Order: sequence, then structure tokens, then C-alpha cells
Amino acid sequence: MYRLFALTLGLVLAANSNLIAQGSTDIIALETTYLPVLGTFKIDAGSAKKITDRKGYDNQPGFINDKQMVFSSQDDTGFHDIILYNFETEKFTNITRTDSKSEFSPSLTDCGQYISAVTVEEDSTQRLWLYPINMGEPEVLYDDIAPVGYYDWYDNKAAMFIVGQPHKLIYPYSRDEVITIAENIGRSIRKRPKTDQITYINKANSVVVDGKPVLEIMSYDLEKRRKEVIGLTHTSSEDFIWVDKNQILMAENNKLYIKNIRKNSDWKELGTVEVPGYANISRMAISPKSNKLLLVMDRQER
Repeated sequence: MYRLFALTLGLVLAANSNLIAQGSTDIIALETTYLPVLGTFKIDAGSAKKITDRKGYDNQPGFINDKQMVFSSQDDTGFHDIILYNFETEKFTNITRTDSKSEFSPSLTDCGQYISAVTVEEDSTQRLWLYPINMGEPEVLYDDIAPVGYYDWYDNKAAMFIVGQPHKLIYPYSRDEVITIAENIGRSIRKRPKTDQITYINKANSVVVDGKPVLEIMSYDLEKRRKEVIGLTHTSSEDFIWVDKNQILMAENNKLYIKNIRKNSDWKELGTVEVPGYANISRMAISPKSNKLLLVMDRQER
């Protein structure tokens, strides 16, 4: 339990089945080598390190900078808080500590002044909240947009996965202009580095490649307001991240795969992550300098 350095912000969260994964998960850190001029990215052998190590939900990591990351952690009462981890000091600090609300999917905002999080409120409403890094009072960003599941940032506004039948991706150009970009999408919403594009997975159209179903990776240019297919997933997984503007990373079981979208290359196996007692990579996060990779892995019963 990581509530040792608690800071009370006057909020409390409720657990919600749309956001909480079943079973126990931990966060694993890997050192990586990235050469941007050559466009090469590799995993440093033998560098895997457990950041968390306990039964329960430690998940949804995101980097604040190259030295710190945040993640969502379930406490002993079943609620979820945002925890800050410092790689240099190896210390955990609560960003939130709430008794009847839960926070998920933490991220640093474009302005760098807030940690944003999907907050499940006391009445189970899911909205995007902002938590000041100076530990000031938190606030709702979009009071009339719910239920938010996932999101990413562009131009100080959030492209949001809205939970529903079907799920949809929206973007608020302004309070009066909130557009629907796509429906029936996967849970990963990713800003493509050094572009005006939000990327996501289209689950409405399954493609069979070499006898296995894969999905379309889509981009939507928020300035040109134009969408296009930019590639196919490695598997039917919904989780991906960008290494840089052109390279995308996915996982299957405990293997990592990389693809160059610009070159339209095939998926290449990057490596196998072997951590005793763990299997199945799901969510991932990469540091700003692309020299550290975080993986969420399922904790096996032992």
C-alpha cells in the first residue's frame, strides 16, 4: 500500500467497473536505448525492475518527466488514488488520498501545471479532473462531459474516450463545438508526437492477416479535421504507444513488437520480457527521452 506520504485534497472516489481491471497488476520498468538520428530503439537486456510488488491494482502509469511517473493504485478499502514515484529516490508520494472517489489514468497536462485524472465521483459519474502540482484545490475540467474513460492532450484540450454503446472519441474545440471523431474505438487514445494527430484503434472494422484478426490504427488530424488509416495492429490488443513520430509499440503476452508507420514496415519482435511471477503485458508508457519503458504486467498467483 502506497499511502505513506498522503496529501489530502478534499476529494473522495468510488470504484467503477468500467475502469478497474480484474486481478493483480504491477508496474515493471525497463531501461531502453533510443538513437533518434538512426531511429533505432531497443530494450536493454537484464534491466527489468519491479516498481510495485504487491497484490492489488497498480496500473495506468504515465511519465511526468524523465525522473518521475504517476500511476493509479488501489488501496485497502478498494478505492484508487494517484501515486507519484521518483526513480532517483525510489519514493512513493500520494497526489490524491480520497475515501469515496477513485482516480484513474493520470497524466501531465500540456501546460505542466496539473495532473489530470479520470475521477469516478461519489455518484459514479466519471469526469476529467485537474489536480494542481502545487497541491491546490482540484477542479473538474469539463463539467458536462461524461462518462469519460480515457483521454490524451492536444492544444490544452483533451481528446476523450466516452463510455457508451458504442464507445466514442470526442474532441472539444470549444465549449460550443464538441465533435465526435469516431465510434467503436479501443481504449488507447494517443497524441502522435510532433504532429497534430490523435491516434486510436478502430474496432468497427476487423481485418484478417495471416489467419489472425487485427484492427486498424487510425489518426485524426485535429487541425485539418481529417482521418486516415495509418497501419494495422499486431494483434487484436487495444494498447499501443508511440516511441517517436514514426514508431509504434505493442505487446502480445510477454513479447514487445515495434512497427515503423512511415516506412509501412512489418511488425518486428523487439524482445521478450521475462520477470518471474509475471505474464501478459497490457498498458505501457515511455519516458520523454525514450530511455525508459514502463509495462503493466499481470501478477501470477504464487
